[in-house]
Amino acid sequence: MVSGRVSSTEGGAVQAVDFATVYLKGGHSGGTTDEQGRYRLKTRPGDYTLVVSAIGYEPFEKPISLKRGEHLNLDITLTSKTQTLDEVTVVATGVNRVKRSAYNAVAVDTREMQNSTKNLSDALAKAPGMKLRESGGVGSDMQLMLDGFSGKHVKVFIDGVPQEGVGSSFGLNNIPISFADRIEIYKGVVPVGFGTDAIGGVINIVTNKQRRNWFLDAAYSYGSFNTHKSYLNFGQSFKSGLTYEINLFQNYSDNNYWVDADHVEQWNADGSSVITDEVFRVRRFNDTYHNEAVVAKVGVTDKPWADRLMLGFTYSQMYKEIQTGVRQHTVFGEKHRRGHSLMPSLEYRKRDLLTRGLDLTLTANYNRNVTHNIDTASYRYNWLGERRLNTNGRGEQSEQYARAYNDNWNATATLNYRIGRAHTLTFNHVWNAFHRTNTSLLTGAEIKDEFAKDTRKNISGLSYRLMPSDRWNLSVFGKYYHQYVSGPVATDDKGTDYVLVERTVQQFGYGAAGTYFVLPGLQAKLSYERACRLPTIEEMFGDEDLESGQVDLRPEKSHNVNLNLSYARTIGPHSFYIEGGLIYRNTRDYIQRNIQDLSGGKENATYTNYGKVVTKGYNLSARYSLGRWLSLGGNFSQMDVRDMEPYQIGSTGNSTPNLTYKARMANVPYLFADSDINLYWHDLGRKGNLLTLTYDNQYLHSFCYNSEVIGTNSSAYMIPDQFSHNLSISYSLHNGRYNLAFECRNFTDEKLYDNFSLQKAGRAFYGKIRVHFGD
Repeated sequence: MVSGRVSSTEGGAVQAVDFATVYLKGGHSGGTTDEQGRYRLKTRPGDYTLVVSAIGYEPFEKPISLKRGEHLNLDITLTSKTQTLDEVTVVATGVNRVKRSAYNAVAVDTREMQNSTKNLSDALAKAPGMKLRESGGVGSDMQLMLDGFSGKHVKVFIDGVPQEGVGSSFGLNNIPISFADRIEIYKGVVPVGFGTDAIGGVINIVTNKQRRNWFLDAAYSYGSFNTHKSYLNFGQSFKSGLTYEINLFQNYSDNNYWVDADHVEQWNADGSSVITDEVFRVRRFNDTYHNEAVVAKVGVTDKPWADRLMLGFTYSQMYKEIQTGVRQHTVFGEKHRRGHSLMPSLEYRKRDLLTRGLDLTLTANYNRNVTHNIDTASYRYNWLGERRLNTNGRGEQSEQYARAYNDNWNATATLNYRIGRAHTLTFNHVWNAFHRTNTSLLTGAEIKDEFAKDTRKNISGLSYRLMPSDRWNLSVFGKYYHQYVSGPVATDDKGTDYVLVERTVQQFGYGAAGTYFVLPGLQAKLSYERACRLPTIEEMFGDEDLESGQVDLRPEKSHNVNLNLSYARTIGPHSFYIEGGLIYRNTRDYIQRNIQDLSGGKENATYTNYGKVVTKGYNLSARYSLGRWLSLGGNFSQMDVRDMEPYQIGSTGNSTPNLTYKARMANVPYLFADSDINLYWHDLGRKGNLLTLTYDNQYLHSFCYNSEVIGTNSSAYMIPDQFSHNLSISYSLHNGRYNLAFECRNFTDEKLYDNFSLQKAGRAFYGKIRVHFGD
């Protein structure tokens, strides 16, 4: 037997090379390394040549001789073909599996960003085709838009485990950048191994699973609007295989930034009110947010019966004041929300289970999330901070003091069977169940809703991959979707009478993906999927506050096509990377979040099916680096998302012309870009120090957040062009042991808007200190 670990030493740190091809020339044994870079080959005694290859690295060959009963342990260090130091690397640096795959995917290496004040969502915003959408400051509602799809169309995973229903404390804009080793982004067509029903794509946060003797990583940042963020991660691996790791992080902000408020309600001395057209420059005053979380894991690694067995426990809590409704002219002064969640989890991984080439991964978790929505104010507020007694009773939106218990169960099983060096079969099954009960606490007595809200979801997938060489590979797959839904539906316009509705949906999907290296460095990818997306918990059941659900939403069905071409080349100290992609989506029963009017001039958000929506678009990405001291790059995306259903079917079954036929979908950005320049000074002050200066920007073309067709004054619903600029400087000492960073975001103080014209923060300053000890 031959076994060992394949790694590289880029940037002075040892990094595992995952999914490298390892085989014995002169024999019939072969395979790939796992996520820790480990390999194991069984063969007969004799003389062989051990061959290791991975995209982005020079090939490795070494003659070996095996005697009967001998177990040879051989660790291998590969040499990279490129020596780029990009802030965000979209080439092979610990991301070989993503690069080699036939799927339209990129990987963001977060290691060079861990000294910055950014969070995970900021890192994602630098990827091609990605647009970050936030409704405010720290802790605000956040959506990621990927190639024209946003919100629930894009699914989020951590280490391959779906994150649906885990609570807002684990939103990507709340998780510190140090939590991840890299971020994988799959656009459109999604591998079977994720077992998901995404149409827009998948984001997989990959944490560091390498065995480390001991380590401690701690950071604290402070910035504008009284923003505090801290992070502590420590752990240890023992020779016995026992491993533990603990992550703690918190976020706090007053979020009291300045906004321009129009349509401000003002009160006269006689108690009457008037809404003026005057624009007031005011501070947000009811927007404090804080959350705290701890993630603990303990288990064993490298055992004959388990490569990795980990038990986990996660606890988080949050408090969030709610400044506005779904649009900015609705202002609240006391409305708030609080909650907490508990989640035990289990992870098991074993390579070569029972037979060589058969790998098993099992995960399971249970999450109880408890949320309190509190809206009991006796006053109405305006943007000037003034208040008047509410003559219509209590409650700024709708009077409530409600508690929701959200119970979420999730389990996944993945089997990979490698047959020789060229063939791989993958089976995946995901089971998910959700149960919500609501209780009103207004009267002091607990009054439980008559109907609970339940879903059960099963998704199975089977794929086959043919990879005869590193030059090309092909995957074909099929998927089965099943969902059971039970929940209340209103039988009257006032929402006072309900009936319980139950339904079951089943769908099938299929697809194929292939890649081919036309020339060294020139890679082409083509993929197609007949995909399905099942309605999510929030889309069907809402959030029991500002979002109302629709239990009878239909699943989305889509034909997705991706074509991608990339080229990488290094000439002396110059490195180039260019990538372009074409996207086509033809979606039936497209689900979109819209605003609906309520009584009393109030609004909330709801979800609606659209008969047919077609997305056509492209994105371009380019990067250049000069030796060890300069890197620059940028991304450009244009997505045309249009309503292509000529007729609307009414509740009585009659059809009428669709007034928005061929119009752009509302509230969807369609043209955006970003770029960055990074300068590096190595060994400044002493050997092992590094000074980094970064400038980056984001551009967003104007778009309409209401229909461009319906309404006489579409300019009143336009979000204007936006071009923001950021500067940051960081200084690392003693090979990254001590780190300082300072950042100015939006240093030109541009007015930035998103999500139905909600205004975001202007110029802001942040500082950060980070220390790292151990491996």
